[in-house]
Amino acid sequence: MNESDVLKVEQSIDIKLLLKKIKRKFYLATKRIFDIIASSISLILLSPIFLIIVILIKKEDKGKALFVQERIGKDGKAFHLYKFRSMVHNADEVLEEMLKDPKIKKQYKKSMKFEHDPRVTKIGNFIRKTSLDELPQLLNVLKGNMSLIGNRPYLPREKEDMGEYYSEIIKTKPGITGYWQVNGRSQTTFQERCKLESYYSSHMNLLLDIKIFFLTFYVVLKGKGAE
Repeated sequence: MNESDVLKVEQSIDIKLLLKKIKRKFYLATKRIFDIIASSISLILLSPIFLIIVILIKKEDKGKALFVQERIGKDGKAFHLYKFRSMVHNADEVLEEMLKDPKIKKQYKKSMKFEHDPRVTKIGNFIRKTSLDELPQLLNVLKGNMSLIGNRPYLPREKEDMGEYYSEIIKTKPGITGYWQVNGRSQTTFQERCKLESYYSSHMNLLLDIKIFFLTFYVVLKGKGAE
């Protein structure tokens, strides 16, 4: 291969990289525009449901209806996530007490969830199974620290357990729904979840997002993997 051929190869590689960057920027811009439009419309249309859920939560134990918690965002930056409260108001303190039992701690470490979590309230059980507890995250999407489709917004204490998958997972914004949610959700172990979400981060594209978006409706209607 002469010098001219080498130059042509290098130019070809540069063009491919440029096209890849343009394609990536177009995808991210399209994703953000869709997030803004969809979250804005959803917040307006779902406002009556928001009100009903708030009344039911406050009626059950008179605690705050909105649950705010710090989560790991894109590039590892912390943000405040919004959810409807589905657990007792002192859930973190109850969990701390429960994890003093080695058997319970071992069960929790497997998936970072309980099969039948005693901290979940009656209305909380319903809004979890129907995924209505996730609705306030539309505010996070509108603010820009979440997307409609992305990886699960992990807790800071879960960082160590994410292990080798952490650096790949945080390459994208957390989402209300995502690749994990339509591929087993709570039926998977924590490590299986991380593996699925690591895959999404390295393969995310418009077609995959569209597929996840429509599969989410099927999963929610079937109640598959919801807890």
